[in-house]
Amino acid sequence: MPPQRRGATGDGHEEPKGRSRRDRGDRDQGTRDRQPRTGRAGQDRGRAAPDRGRAAQDRGRSQGARGEATRATAGAGRTRSIADPRRAGAGRTEAGRPGRDRRVAAPPGPRRSAGARPGAAPPRPGSRRLTAVVPAEPPKLANSTKRLRLGTVLALSLFVMIGVRLVVLQVMESPAATQSLMEQQKNRLADVVLPASRGSILDRSGAVLAHSVEARYIYADPELVKDPAKTAAQLSPLLGVPQSKLIQLMAKKKRPGGGESRFEFLARGVDIAVADKIKKLNLAGVGSRRDERRDVPGADLAANLIGFTGEDHTGLEGIEARYDELLRGTNGEKVYEIGRGDLAKEIPGGYHRETPAAPGSSVQLTIDRDLQFEVQRYLSQQMEKVNATVAGAVVLDVQTGEVLAQASYPTYNAQKPFDFKPTEREDAPSSVISDPGSTHKAFTIGAALQEGAITKDSEVVVGRALRLGGEPFVDHHSFPNGTKLTIPQVLAYSSNVGTIRIGQKLGKEKLYEYQQKFGLGRPTNEGMPGEASGRLLAPDEWSGSAYGSVPIGHSVDATLLQMVAGYGAIANDGMYVQPHLIKGTISGRDGTVTATAPPETHRVLDTRVARDLREMMEAVVDAKGATGTKAKVDGYRVSGKTGTGKMLVDGQYTSHNAGSFIGMAPAEKPRFVIGVFADVPNGTGGEVAAPAFAKMMSSALLHYRVPPSGTKPPIFAWKD
Repeated sequence: MPPQRRGATGDGHEEPKGRSRRDRGDRDQGTRDRQPRTGRAGQDRGRAAPDRGRAAQDRGRSQGARGEATRATAGAGRTRSIADPRRAGAGRTEAGRPGRDRRVAAPPGPRRSAGARPGAAPPRPGSRRLTAVVPAEPPKLANSTKRLRLGTVLALSLFVMIGVRLVVLQVMESPAATQSLMEQQKNRLADVVLPASRGSILDRSGAVLAHSVEARYIYADPELVKDPAKTAAQLSPLLGVPQSKLIQLMAKKKRPGGGESRFEFLARGVDIAVADKIKKLNLAGVGSRRDERRDVPGADLAANLIGFTGEDHTGLEGIEARYDELLRGTNGEKVYEIGRGDLAKEIPGGYHRETPAAPGSSVQLTIDRDLQFEVQRYLSQQMEKVNATVAGAVVLDVQTGEVLAQASYPTYNAQKPFDFKPTEREDAPSSVISDPGSTHKAFTIGAALQEGAITKDSEVVVGRALRLGGEPFVDHHSFPNGTKLTIPQVLAYSSNVGTIRIGQKLGKEKLYEYQQKFGLGRPTNEGMPGEASGRLLAPDEWSGSAYGSVPIGHSVDATLLQMVAGYGAIANDGMYVQPHLIKGTISGRDGTVTATAPPETHRVLDTRVARDLREMMEAVVDAKGATGTKAKVDGYRVSGKTGTGKMLVDGQYTSHNAGSFIGMAPAEKPRFVIGVFADVPNGTGGEVAAPAFAKMMSSALLHYRVPPSGTKPPIFAWKD
């Protein structure tokens, strides 16, 4: 490539007109940086980029300077700089507009670069190069660091203000002002009770005896009720609640904790249809929500055991009352922030706290629903025939002590408990006290056999009567004086004189000891509330007549349940098993089944003694002329004892007879013990209670498919 030559004025060129000194300096700098021609257009165009960048810097350094395009004419072997005649005027552009330079990139070929090195060749003759001035520098961006610092200062200032205000409220403000602020906050909170679901009462197989069904509760917000009197007049006939009570509930009042009351129950367990009618009335401040109502599907089935609940679902009687805390669960609570006025609704995003209700557990009884139905039916039928005022029956599983049925007469409809008298709602077997009468003779004879005072072959001398402590004790069978009776005969004919003679051999201390072993004098704790304990006459309390009355079951206070449990010991080969009604509980939260603790047991009689006694008691049912022949059950051997005493009412004996029969079957290996008691104007236990016993025992044996007795009853040698 040929060497480049410098011009006359520093680079051998003529100075164009209209150029400023500064432009000339730039041009000189560009001349010095000019590169040798390579003949490649792509490389020349690449080198033009620094020229445009330097032109932008020149414009920034000289605002308002005018420039014009430079035309370079390439000649053979030399380069000239020729001024454009259109740009002769200094400070004007190529189009004649002042204030702007316009530069156009040179055509392909060697170009002068603003940043060319010193000694670079000048433009070739004939070349033309126009350079445009780019716009001014872009504006500077805002400082993000300053904005961050400013935001931090504002946030800290806000927190400082809040902190200062809290200090003022808690330290410097008066207690009255603080209390006023708290009261204002309380008034904006609504507190709603979330009723817990009450557990069910089930029979031994899980069948429902009592449970809760869906209903509605009606409530009022006293602050929103506009006319309590008018509202109460509309609600009273629908709810069955007196108008005066409703007005009192809907009146504005203060809550115990402070603030206005915003929630009052008007009625619980309301039918859904009734609640819908109330809703259509659109009464201000009155509403309804989901609730439950206690339902007893069997109406009077086991009603005296189950009991009932009040309007607030609290158990009032029976199992409902005894296990109320377990059944009812724990109510929940919902507290939320509300607005003011007619639109007192929950504020979205406001304060809200909800504690879910914990459902109650269910109680499973040992009662067999089907057997209970049969026992109640037979009891009612028989008691209506004999004009009984009160009666009861108990069916006991001998080995387990489970009460399979426990019936009372009269019974009542547990759906409408207040339509019946309190005495009609009592559970007779566990609450009615009477003289057990002759049914107590089995305990006296059993104790004497156990203590060796007599044997099963012993004979007892009887007569027409016996006087002790000035009181006569006679037999209903008029035996001549000096008559000898076997132990089975004493039982079969219910000889008072013979039993008293045996009691005298046993002694009062031992008799009192065995009375307690048989479970008398204390509650059985089977599970019913209000169970009577009865009363025993301690040995140091005996009078002269007590030696005659106590052995035959007088001067003894006991319930039918206590007597049946004592007979259970005889049936269970001498082992007493505590009777019980509760089989277990079922958790309302997770369904966990918890069985009750095993019943208490203790030995009363030796096995041999108990079996001998059961065999001798068969004479009561099988012997000719015996007192309990109406208690026979076809196909089964039956042991038992009749009894006739007096019922106690408020500590006084009534004029009626308390007739009873307690027996067991099959006698050779008993499965059940059944006791029946009735308070009647006239009649004995063998007449009023034994027939009902026979039907109940037959039903129980068939229901549980107990095989008939495989052996014949014993034959007793009767002595005339």
